[in-house]
Amino acid sequence: MFFGSIPVNKAEGAILAHAVRQGELVMKKGRILSAMDCAALAHAGVVSIIGARLEDGDIGEDVAAARAAATLAGDHLRCEPPSTGRVNLFAEQAGILIADSARIDRFNSIDESLTFATLSHLKPVEAGEMVGTVKVIPFAVPESLLAHAIAEAGGAALRVAPFKAKSVAVISTLLPGLKPSIVTKTVSVLAKRLAKAQAQIIADVSCDHHEAALQRALRDVAQLKPDLIIVFGASAITDRRDVIPAALEAEGGSITQFGMPVDPGNLLLIGSLNSIHVIGAPGCARSPAENGFDWVLDRLLADIEVSAQDIRRLGVGGLLMEIVQRGHPRAGGEP
Repeated sequence: MFFGSIPVNKAEGAILAHAVRQGELVMKKGRILSAMDCAALAHAGVVSIIGARLEDGDIGEDVAAARAAATLAGDHLRCEPPSTGRVNLFAEQAGILIADSARIDRFNSIDESLTFATLSHLKPVEAGEMVGTVKVIPFAVPESLLAHAIAEAGGAALRVAPFKAKSVAVISTLLPGLKPSIVTKTVSVLAKRLAKAQAQIIADVSCDHHEAALQRALRDVAQLKPDLIIVFGASAITDRRDVIPAALEAEGGSITQFGMPVDPGNLLLIGSLNSIHVIGAPGCARSPAENGFDWVLDRLLADIEVSAQDIRRLGVGGLLMEIVQRGHPRAGGEP
């Protein structure tokens, strides 16, 4: 592609690189100059313009952006029509954004003229939300360069894993001094978290905060065959031998991971019972503020499996906003 100064009398067909404002004459950047445009420029006293011309083998910015976006966009994404070398990508359904950083990095590394930016990997997104943008920087790129970048990416690099309408059973354990209003509010907060996925609470039961009582409650709700069981303990889990993990294992369940490098949310437990996912919620899950519980819950609602290694990789970015309701805030409290 040629880029530089072009005499107005030779500028027909060139792409205007900078807007022109000369008296009453206004021409926007990116305009493909016609013979009438060149005459108007000359009449206004403009001698030359800064412009670009496509050369053999070049492809215009809009066509290039559209081709790249069509390859990089995966399931449940919509590409809007290109404009000024840009194609924006939007989620067609609510869910979790899956970004393949290796593919995206390979595409972006080929040449500075080709770029693809997205929201964060595993971010919850709403239907209609903008989740990515392909931008071709110059007015044109060699078609061979675009083909190389697309080949290096190797296919779709961004998609949405849609939320599923899961069924959820809730168990709240009780201790003297735990107000019933706290339990009620906790379930209400959970229902709001589930609403984005149209998931439903099909059981809401309480039991004493004792291993045998919780084991019976787990057995009862498991018979309903929910997709997910969430246990809100009257007291936080402090060890794998504590009430909630002990009751889960006693009932024949297993523990995938206890503890996570996300704060608030450190004391989360995840496991399974009869192929049903089980979450032992940390205390911060009673608050509507974002915490580590959201990260695990959202992924399960989108049918994304969560392994122990997945949780252990959450440390970078895992320091979230403080929740003032916590008993031991990070700063300002007593040592």
